[in-house]
Amino acid sequence: MTQDLATADSGPTRSRRGGRAAKRGNTGSFEQPPFRRLVNPFTPTRIVSEDELEAIHLASLRVLSEIGVEVLHDEARAIMKAHGADVRADTQRVHFDPALILEYVAHCPSEFEVHARNPAHNLRMGGSSLILAQMASAPNCSDLDRGRRPGNQEDFRNFIKLSQMHNIIQCQGGYPVEPIDIHPSIRHLECLRDIATLTDKAFHIYSLGRERNLDGLEIARIARGVSAEQFAEEVSCFTIINTNSPLKLDIPMMEGIIHMSRHGQAVIVTPFTLAGAMAPVTIAGAVVEQNAEALAAIAFAQMVRKGAPVGYGGFTSNVDMRSGAPAFGTPEYMKAQLLGGQLARRYGIPYRSSNVCAANTVDAQAAYESTFSLWGVVQGGANMVKHAAGWLEGGLCCSYEKMMLDIDLLQMVAEFLQPLDLSEDALGVDAIRQVGPGGHFFGSPHTQARYKTAFYSPIISDWRNYETWAQAGSPTAIDHANRLWKERLAMYEPPPMEEAIRDELDAFVERRIREGGAPTDF
Repeated sequence: MTQDLATADSGPTRSRRGGRAAKRGNTGSFEQPPFRRLVNPFTPTRIVSEDELEAIHLASLRVLSEIGVEVLHDEARAIMKAHGADVRADTQRVHFDPALILEYVAHCPSEFEVHARNPAHNLRMGGSSLILAQMASAPNCSDLDRGRRPGNQEDFRNFIKLSQMHNIIQCQGGYPVEPIDIHPSIRHLECLRDIATLTDKAFHIYSLGRERNLDGLEIARIARGVSAEQFAEEVSCFTIINTNSPLKLDIPMMEGIIHMSRHGQAVIVTPFTLAGAMAPVTIAGAVVEQNAEALAAIAFAQMVRKGAPVGYGGFTSNVDMRSGAPAFGTPEYMKAQLLGGQLARRYGIPYRSSNVCAANTVDAQAAYESTFSLWGVVQGGANMVKHAAGWLEGGLCCSYEKMMLDIDLLQMVAEFLQPLDLSEDALGVDAIRQVGPGGHFFGSPHTQARYKTAFYSPIISDWRNYETWAQAGSPTAIDHANRLWKERLAMYEPPPMEEAIRDELDAFVERRIREGGAPTDF
């Protein structure tokens, strides 16, 4: 770490089209809806009553006071003790008085701005805003042509490029696929330099130890071209803190909270509580555990820095009780999404959810489980969607074809969220009068003035009749997705970056590489 570091719709006129007839987005290479801040206009679903929600809340506080959380990080326990937690010298178990938890959670901001190096890609976290982030952390990747393979730098860069090109992917959620051909000690440096240069959107940094946090913070600061003081006052990156369920906060995650919060960057606490495995088999019990773990880590962030930007993440689902494998896009997952959103709103904290599935290939299962996940996202009032595009195999694979399928789904969700036009002209009384009984609207002036942009045009669905489709070779959805990602990747152009910023970024990364990067066990 160098010594320096101690909007509304921004695209062109909105179009409903998703593909061929759309207004051009900011790539200039293919037609798509413009980059825009998404707002969910619908009232979130309340899956439980206020009394039932309070019962879950109180049960979570009982867990924190009566059972406690194991905190493996020495400095974190010292900070907790200094702020009133029950920390004893002979154990790593920390107990929290309910009033103490609520006192610190009350300092969490309900909304905050997320700054990208391109201000046109700034985002709003919280309220009714919705942010879509690409898939992250898959060890493998796949496509129809080369099959399934371990992650590598070439595929990593390709996914980053595709996310930059598509306006519906609003920020980077992490490494779409883990590039294992880069040594772990310097992987974060190479990957974050790629993300900072191949895209101009806000991005995630991993909390995997002090060096990786501090290096990531400095790369984010340099990429934006701001001072350390300005950086500390403006959220420019975020990290995901996964508690080690059940009831354990480990060293890397606590390091992440400490360094990110001290520097004013966003921490999104997300317990991964699988009902029947790392949490009680009931959804209510699993969410009680999720809520207890989230509150402990979120309150700790406020102990580090009052007013530190945080998010409440929900990632509770069930498992296949025959194999123990995680299941996603299930009725239980959707219920947990809605319940997590209701809890986050109770505390006034932005809510994170995910677009996930358990399918092993891009098939009907992948589509319907992702659709159910996105249904839970919208109905649950999520503010950020992690793994929004590309997720396959329960998170073990990032698929090129699944990414294109998800992009289409996300563009449809975004269009669904747009308010209806209820102007006098849109109500169409004059058009109905002009056509009259028994006529048709295909050739009416009202239709002719709007037909190019009247409806969303999917990029995957094939609407040809059977004969025409069969003559074209009977292509499936996965065939269309395979063609699309290759066509669009070939059009990629990097976003501009000032030469001085690029030079500073390269100098920092190369210096840290020479110094050995982050310590590893390898």
